[in-house]
Amino acid sequence: MTETAPEVAGTPGPAAQPPGGGSLQAARPQLIRAMNEQLLLTQIRQLGQCSRADLARLSGLSKPTVSLALANVERSGLVRTAGQRTGVPGRSAVLYEISPDAGYVLGLDIGHEYLRGALADLTGEVRAKAEARSPAGGVARRVAELIRLADGICAAAGIARSGVTQTVLGSPGVYDPELDVIRLTGGLAGWDRPAVLAGLRAAFGDTLVVENDTDAAALAEREHGHGREVASFVFVSIGTGIGMGLVLGGQLHRGAHGVAGEIAYLPIGEGPAVAAAAGPDEVRRRGTLEAAGSADAIVRAARLAGVRARSARQVFAAASGGDERATAIVAAEARLVAKAICAIVTVVDPELVVLGGGIGRAPGFAAAVGAELAAIAPVLPEIRVSALGTSAVVDGCLASGGDLAWRRLTAQLGSWPAEQPGPGAAQPDGEGAVGALK
Repeated sequence: MTETAPEVAGTPGPAAQPPGGGSLQAARPQLIRAMNEQLLLTQIRQLGQCSRADLARLSGLSKPTVSLALANVERSGLVRTAGQRTGVPGRSAVLYEISPDAGYVLGLDIGHEYLRGALADLTGEVRAKAEARSPAGGVARRVAELIRLADGICAAAGIARSGVTQTVLGSPGVYDPELDVIRLTGGLAGWDRPAVLAGLRAAFGDTLVVENDTDAAALAEREHGHGREVASFVFVSIGTGIGMGLVLGGQLHRGAHGVAGEIAYLPIGEGPAVAAAAGPDEVRRRGTLEAAGSADAIVRAARLAGVRARSARQVFAAASGGDERATAIVAAEARLVAKAICAIVTVVDPELVVLGGGIGRAPGFAAAVGAELAAIAPVLPEIRVSALGTSAVVDGCLASGGDLAWRRLTAQLGSWPAEQPGPGAAQPDGEGAVGALK
């Protein structure tokens, strides 16, 4: 009797042979079963509630193969039944959906002024969230406060910290795997010390990953904000720090060393005046653009001009109130940001620029930047103000963590024994056909 070869990628025909003509027979059934399960899980995650008939039609798998794969993923806990579809001709169909409690994602944002976090289930629904003032003092105190915030969020959601599938920390800077530290942390003093990751890993274990905070905000913009409408855009954050997240073709671009978007280091500023006011050490540590255009720089410029202000918000308020000195400072800030965006435009040519951060979202600032940009840029992208607010970094961490948690959980597919069809049950096609992965 001739063995029936399985379908691969939705196309019937002989299975591919390994190099040298060796047999894949021993590995093939388990591999194909895992691929079928991965395919169906991905489709359920994308579609929401769907029936076996829906999955068979979309995947190209036979109904017996779909039934067998669904039985296995149900036993894994990743999928559950969600009632029945009624009100349509024919028999009512059982509907399946991703089980929300199959995994949890913890997103944390370590900011200069605030610590924020939220916990979401596997479907993305937020179960609990919280924020706290970022504590003054050393690195150890900041790490301890972040862990305390996470424990409070988990307790509010009714799960233990050990029950979190994936933890994502949005942080200034870039993770360096060779040194196992976070580099280029700008104004977050001490956050580049090895003790930071050591303390966080002791608390969160191997589920912890570090995401650049502005990259995380760009991911949130792609998932929930203006970035949904375009294929390529940049998210520029101007506040206590300056940074950029770059999305090209719908994908976050990190660069060869993870520093794509570190525009704080663009050599754009006011020349020697920046070093004189901020100090050369700060310029080197934070970058020329950030030293010249962050919230601290605006306050410093205001004081030099004789404007009494303790925050950039107060400087902008004074400008709105007609203070000519404050108005000149805000105008200079708009020109500085426009120069940075012009540099970005000439290299990337994005469809859209989204401004975020406390300064980027200030009333009238986007219009002022757009007017300055129109005078110097070869083309003028659309400029919008982010509507995501202060939760953007956490939202981006949850989006990134959701994908990582999904990979972590589905990587176990095929590791448990297959559900065996009972006597007389229909058999899958061959060894089980694999539909085209989407």
